[in-house]
Amino acid sequence: MDLSQTLQIILAFVIGFSVVVAVIPPILKVARAKKLFDCPDFRKIHKQEIPQLGGIAIFGGLIFSATFLLEDHSFVSLKYIMLSIILLLGIGLKDDLIGVSPFKKFIFQFLTAIILIFFGNIHFTDLHGIFGWHHISAVFGVLLTLFTILYIINAFNLIDGIDGLASGLALVASLAFGIWFFLAGYMQYAIISIALAGSLLGFFLYNVFGRKNKLFMGDTGSLFVGLLIAILTVKFNEFNLNHANPWSLDSAPVISLAIVMVPLIDVLRVVVLRVINGKSPFYPDNNHIHHRLLALVPHHLTVTLIIISGNLFLILLAVLLHFLALDITIQFITILFAGITLSFIPSFIVRLSERKKNWNELQTWPD
Repeated sequence: MDLSQTLQIILAFVIGFSVVVAVIPPILKVARAKKLFDCPDFRKIHKQEIPQLGGIAIFGGLIFSATFLLEDHSFVSLKYIMLSIILLLGIGLKDDLIGVSPFKKFIFQFLTAIILIFFGNIHFTDLHGIFGWHHISAVFGVLLTLFTILYIINAFNLIDGIDGLASGLALVASLAFGIWFFLAGYMQYAIISIALAGSLLGFFLYNVFGRKNKLFMGDTGSLFVGLLIAILTVKFNEFNLNHANPWSLDSAPVISLAIVMVPLIDVLRVVVLRVINGKSPFYPDNNHIHHRLLALVPHHLTVTLIIISGNLFLILLAVLLHFLALDITIQFITILFAGITLSFIPSFIVRLSERKKNWNELQTWPD
């Protein structure tokens, strides 16, 4: 770890942050002039028309920082990563402006995953001993990577429901991955991670504290941000197979699962509830974890901070399990159980509160 690498990481964050803060005001001006708003409806929590092109600002910060600091000739996967980002940025922008069918969005997500797997060489090759599995076949590795990329993209897209939530969770994830990439010497992915973190922080401040200058990232941002988190997840697991590296983590799959657990479990929980209630898994509703928490704490920032705190708790738990040197399968099951339990707590409290309210009403009902 030398001073030049440390300076690169600092610059990656500062450039990403500065570019986003600089470009959001003109983006807001254009959005207002062209009336490019996210309008309220029965499923949405906001009550006013809000510009939704924040994803363009995040993209600008990321690309400017990465272009300035990364050497393309030494980073074979970079052009495929950038191509995939641009594809999802494009389809997300179209969806924000005029609407796109879920099927068409899925096709673009599938296409980007294929590009990354077969051309970018971004795929799983080993499960690190979970359930006794180590090296996996090429076919299974491709299918697992495809599932992981599509799952994480849609998880971050669907959890983007209140101020600062998707960007806050992505900020935590990109910082966690970025710090490890930096310490382990994988500077190219460290720069991408930290540049994304800086860009997300710039957006987060406007999204949460902007008031009259508030804007949403929209699908323009949530799709490609989810894609990047998926890429970082795969590379984190693959780089940790290099046991000669002093920063190699035997429990990499458990730690990476903890890092992205909240949006993954939230989507799984919502889909399961929809199926149990006889509805389509794609039927929109208000059963996400942030909806449940808003019924208890009607403040966006408080709910966002509660959920992010839960995410940090899971990461710390995963790190603790790593240092306890438990069997990796036990670690995996423990983190999975902890994540599922945390995701159901808000709904449990809401139902308990409703039952108590109904009981009190019955007690005060005249004879």
